[in-house]
Amino acid sequence: MSAPDPIATAMQSAVETGVFPGAALLVRVRGRIVYQGAFGFAALIPEKEPASLDTVYDLASLTKPLATTTAVLCLVQDGRLALEDSLQDMVGELKGWAIGDATASDLLHHSSGLPAWRPFYERIAEQDRARPGFLGSAAAREMALDLIRREVLVSVVGSRSLYSDLGFMLLGILIERIAGCSLASFCRDRVYARIGAEWLFFIETGGVPAGGPAGRPIDLKLVAPTEDDSWRGRVLRAQVHDENAYALGGVAGHAGLFGTASAVLAISGMWLASYLGRDAFLRPELVRRFVTRQDRTPVSSWGLGWDTPSSPSSSGTQFSPHSFGHLGYTGTSLWIDPVCELEVTLLSNRVHPTRRNNGILQFRPLIHDLIYRELIGGKRGKN
Repeated sequence: MSAPDPIATAMQSAVETGVFPGAALLVRVRGRIVYQGAFGFAALIPEKEPASLDTVYDLASLTKPLATTTAVLCLVQDGRLALEDSLQDMVGELKGWAIGDATASDLLHHSSGLPAWRPFYERIAEQDRARPGFLGSAAAREMALDLIRREVLVSVVGSRSLYSDLGFMLLGILIERIAGCSLASFCRDRVYARIGAEWLFFIETGGVPAGGPAGRPIDLKLVAPTEDDSWRGRVLRAQVHDENAYALGGVAGHAGLFGTASAVLAISGMWLASYLGRDAFLRPELVRRFVTRQDRTPVSSWGLGWDTPSSPSSSGTQFSPHSFGHLGYTGTSLWIDPVCELEVTLLSNRVHPTRRNNGILQFRPLIHDLIYRELIGGKRGKN
């Protein structure tokens, strides 16, 4: 009789208790996959479909580090963007507005003073009713930029860290202005295609994949559905769950990326190898700056585009203080501990068929502690 698998038991229990319908879990230690598994279902309605390691998930806010933050670092590395230049010098529409005094690093650190969220999609949908085709158009993106610049800042630029989708929407626009192409195309050509992460891509509002593997069609049936959404009147499948990202065309700096667990781990491995100085695809000194907790504001766990363990943390209690990671609203996460070279990506669609399910908040730290105990062993040191 084979020994019980505590990680599989915990994952299956999460499925059975409704934490999520299903999930994919990949764990790598020192460059070697030490655990992989798919659990439960990719879909529950209209009929059940089993999850697999090939299931494509809506990564939600993992878009922030895996696409937007990575793109910003590449532009800095390429000498096309300076983190401390004011936004109004790079985006002319911001000149004379309060947010124009902020910098890219303020946006990455969530200390620009912008509020956390606004339902821009409602205003854009209202315009679409009067002008069919406005939703998801370039004009919709221009409208979002106008709404962001008009926001009254909730704090002085650089004085407080407040997690903000609006800040990353603005970063997405900034990247596209500098790169001269869409965020999806820049990420594909500059990063994903070069490192074997081609199964990271966006899906435009019209249902067309953007930035996926060149010359290869993407089977959208592999995409796990998310919510039975009252605003759109259907179960969402191969459409971004985030309403603002959908209204902006499906490609946005704060959300919109889709991918498999192995593709997420490809980006994770690139950041970790560069952090450790084993790969110069990303400059090691820049990587270490981005993933290190900043002293810019009091009481903040944020680096630049990446979070670090706080107390309590979704990474549990064992990941070292040097760790970095991020979460996604749909039930996704990535945590990396460079001390023991541990990478954990957990992808789920916990919002299927409804977002009224917060069991993952308790599950995430428990599964990370269990993974650490089972695959690293013992308790971490104080380094």
